[in-house]
Amino acid sequence: MALDKSYLEYPKRAYGHDHDFYEWSMLTDRPKVTWPDGKKLAVWINTTLEFYPLNQRNIPFKTPNGMTMPYPDLRHFSLREYGNRVGIFRLLEAYKKFGITSTFAINTYLAEKNPYLLNRLLKEEGEILCHGWNMDHLHYGGQDLEEERALVKKSVDRLRELSGQPVRGWLSPAKNQSENTMMLLAENGIDYCCDWINDDMPYEFKTLASNLHVMPLSTEIEDQFVLGNNLHSEDSWAQQVIDAFDYLLAEANEQGGRLFALNLHPWLVGQPHRIGCVEKVLAHIAASDDIWQANAGDILDSFKGQS
Repeated sequence: MALDKSYLEYPKRAYGHDHDFYEWSMLTDRPKVTWPDGKKLAVWINTTLEFYPLNQRNIPFKTPNGMTMPYPDLRHFSLREYGNRVGIFRLLEAYKKFGITSTFAINTYLAEKNPYLLNRLLKEEGEILCHGWNMDHLHYGGQDLEEERALVKKSVDRLRELSGQPVRGWLSPAKNQSENTMMLLAENGIDYCCDWINDDMPYEFKTLASNLHVMPLSTEIEDQFVLGNNLHSEDSWAQQVIDAFDYLLAEANEQGGRLFALNLHPWLVGQPHRIGCVEKVLAHIAASDDIWQANAGDILDSFKGQS
């Protein structure tokens, strides 16, 4: 029996893709971007601070990197907490040593639960962006619209209140979204989202509410993916990050500005046996005279000023 012809009809079929979330373009065909002071490569170091509940709900799927053993899973709970108690301060020292400004993605619940931690971050020059409520409040396909709308609003509004910052950016827990998440972010005045990783430069994203931008925060070189998922060694991770940095810098010199984004988790690379590899990476980055190292929001503003 032949399929009904409707199975082969794509009403939004177009060159490059079959949706209208953003305009299709090849990276090499876009107008060249130059970062402030003529720099070729914008460098965004993102530090992600998270809270994983002991009694996680796992709705609608098991919380990535969350508890894995029978309750109470103190082994994994205390390891995640290590990042917020110890690891983050090692990273802050490393940033200071190499003159790095970090953007901080934080769960709003963690900021509320640990005011000392938030106040310590606010002493830095970094920007605060919202990492959702906590790591067990996921955004997902099929989620009730009003439920998600309330969750986004609570997360963004409360973090703005606690931090005193405009909180322009968003990183979803597990980088997971529903079909409505981007629209809800726009409704709440979010300027950029870090979940989509399909580019090496920012780009505009269309929603029914208003447009915002995607700031691609690479998964391929982030510590958790390489060390935790791929089980590579610390030295291998450091070399992969350095290789990515060197390649993007060379490409930027030939084709115009590029964005290098590195995501770090204090519970993972704030460990005493790993912080040395972080310092190796930061030293390599800081040694270049061709980079503009800045907060995510500042990079976006510079990009928008040229587009």
